[in-house]
Amino acid sequence: MKKRMNLKMAFISAAIISLAACTNSNEPNQPEDPVQPSEKETVVLQGEINGIRSLSADTTYLLKGFVYVTDNSKLNIEAGTVIKGDKDTKATLIVEKGGKIEAIGTPASPIVFTSNQAVGERNYGDWGGIIICGNGRTNSATGVGKIEGGPRSEYGGNDDYDNSGTLRYVRIEFPGVEYATDNEINGLTLGAVGSGTTIDHIQVSYCGDDSYEWFGGMVNASYLVAYRGWDDEFDTDNGYRGKVQFAVGLRDPNVADKSKSNGFESDNDASGSSNEPFTQAVFSNVSLFGPYTTTSDIVDPQKGNGQFQAAMHLRRNTQLRCYNSIFAGWPIGLFIENGGKGNAQENAINGSLILNNNIMAGMKVNFKEDEKGTADFNYTYWNESSRNNTLLTNNIDLGLVDPFNITSPKFYASNSNGVIFGKANFNSDDLSGMTNVNFVGAFGTEDWTEGWCNFDPQNTIY
Repeated sequence: MKKRMNLKMAFISAAIISLAACTNSNEPNQPEDPVQPSEKETVVLQGEINGIRSLSADTTYLLKGFVYVTDNSKLNIEAGTVIKGDKDTKATLIVEKGGKIEAIGTPASPIVFTSNQAVGERNYGDWGGIIICGNGRTNSATGVGKIEGGPRSEYGGNDDYDNSGTLRYVRIEFPGVEYATDNEINGLTLGAVGSGTTIDHIQVSYCGDDSYEWFGGMVNASYLVAYRGWDDEFDTDNGYRGKVQFAVGLRDPNVADKSKSNGFESDNDASGSSNEPFTQAVFSNVSLFGPYTTTSDIVDPQKGNGQFQAAMHLRRNTQLRCYNSIFAGWPIGLFIENGGKGNAQENAINGSLILNNNIMAGMKVNFKEDEKGTADFNYTYWNESSRNNTLLTNNIDLGLVDPFNITSPKFYASNSNGVIFGKANFNSDDLSGMTNVNFVGAFGTEDWTEGWCNFDPQNTIY
């Protein structure tokens, strides 16, 4: 989570640019005709949820303010249910330690958390997002952390196998509200969530901060989509040690954070300490598509007030591991920092930070070198033959159908003969329990977003 410029002002600027140039805007396309809202009954959810509460698809729900699922309580959500976040009260759903959420959608009937604003009026940060707090371990000095963004809730304990419930086939649209200056809520925040929790088939769209952020814990996740977010796609901190497979991110070239937006951002903690457990997130089969379709593209998010940085920004003593993945179209491909706040480069040297069997394509600059580190460190690390990493000059060389299409992306390959096939390797112990596939990146020739993802939530009638 980082500083960003005022969202409202950014959207005013973007609207002016869009009207003048008729090109991509910070907002989705506007509808041609007015539409009427759903005729479903609306029920307000606010305060605390104690005991068992069940939400059904025949009702629309409106979150107001911070809504807490308390210890020993459970929120059940039926497939196809729509829950709207109230803009005025910065609505946020928080599952506290000991609480559970069972939000189980289907490909045909995903569960949708979205803005309560009208069609054509929805924006980044219209509401807070979803926060889950677990009892897993973190590396904070006390073993307990306080959730960012204003809620009362804490996370952290001693049970890495804790179960906070299930999120499956869930969309989270227009979250990421700025609760206070430089204090925002992410799309999906997972604080010390244990591996007994199930997280799969999640789409976070138009988030005003990081799309996903983990703080400690060991929860695993799969089939994640970060679509047109503001800040980072996948942010890992404070001893997160779970595994993530099949994840994709796509940037809007007109939208970036003023403190520089990344694909991966990873820290052991804010100070780069050696507190344990270390951040040892394991990612495999990730595709992160940046703002540049070609290296000749020019982008100017928010007229100079936003900046893109790197596909991978690894710093502050992180021990992140990433395998079998694609990074394409960013200003910088890889930036492993040395710096004064922990030495991530040393972790790469000793083998606790690992990047193997990956492809970078179409970067403006492939590597950023830390002036405090070894000369050409990132270049040398990536190109070690034992790592089996690949550099491609152009994004088109990936052989994907249309991955940079901002309104109708096609992230998959047109056939199984391309460069992404036959390169994957699952021999590392880090990858035990993951699905063994023959391709790198999040997709082979099949589109697992089909049916349940929505790439035009601005114009969807809920």
